[in-house]
Amino acid sequence: MTADAPTAAEPAPATRRKGRVLLRAAPALALVVLAMAGPLLAPHPIDAPVTFPYAEPGDGAALGGDQLGRDVLSRLLTGGAPLIATALAIAVVVTAAATAIGILAALRPAIGRWIERTADLTILLPSVLAIMLIALAWPAGGRLAVATAATLLGIPYAVRIVTAAAAPIATTGYIEAAAAGGERLWHLMVHEVLPNLRSTILTLFGLRFVEGVYIVSVAAFLQLGPQPPEADWALMIRENAAGITLNPWAVGAPCLAIGLLAISVNLAAEALAPARPTPETPL
Repeated sequence: MTADAPTAAEPAPATRRKGRVLLRAAPALALVVLAMAGPLLAPHPIDAPVTFPYAEPGDGAALGGDQLGRDVLSRLLTGGAPLIATALAIAVVVTAAATAIGILAALRPAIGRWIERTADLTILLPSVLAIMLIALAWPAGGRLAVATAATLLGIPYAVRIVTAAAAPIATTGYIEAAAAGGERLWHLMVHEVLPNLRSTILTLFGLRFVEGVYIVSVAAFLQLGPQPPEADWALMIRENAAGITLNPWAVGAPCLAIGLLAISVNLAAEALAPARPTPETPL
């Protein structure tokens, strides 16, 4: 009788964890969906004045007007999609490249030493300075130039993380047995090491996405990448900073959107990471 009790109670922790995952991932998913669908929901064109500059919220402008009298709400709904798309592309490319390079460095230490030295040298270059150099050297690149710079600068940091996580796995017995059995390098990387890095990769993806949002936002604030009259959350902050006392929503709304996006994505990535197994307590 007593031996059956743990078996009957086993689905409860899994159900509770699944509920926590959905609860923590829901805000990020809802915010991303809202931002991507925002251009379809905008009540006014993003470049058409609908009220006087820095007007307070009122009829026809739920969040008031910006420095040119354009609808803040319409620009807020439209400005999230390009930022999220750029940050998502940065996170995908950085995570994929760092995963492949990091696992290779762990399985082939001789190559890994050169990879780590190269990463260390690249990390010494300040991110903002490098973005400014690339964006200024590629003036027609716009958002693509900023995304390229963020990707190139993000890979070295991510490689160090993946290498550190993959190194203990690469020295385990089953990896050595598979290598001794004649398995190719790509098989060891994809089928032996990669499945054991799911938690690290998911967490890394969340961090890289937030970092992408941060870098693209900073670049836009410095007027690198998106240019007026394009609607962009970070660009809205810069453009309307002078009138924050007249209409706080013109600055506060995009600030809040960026903050909520970063926090919710971090929580979602942490929730989606596989739970670490815990040793059973002896009876």
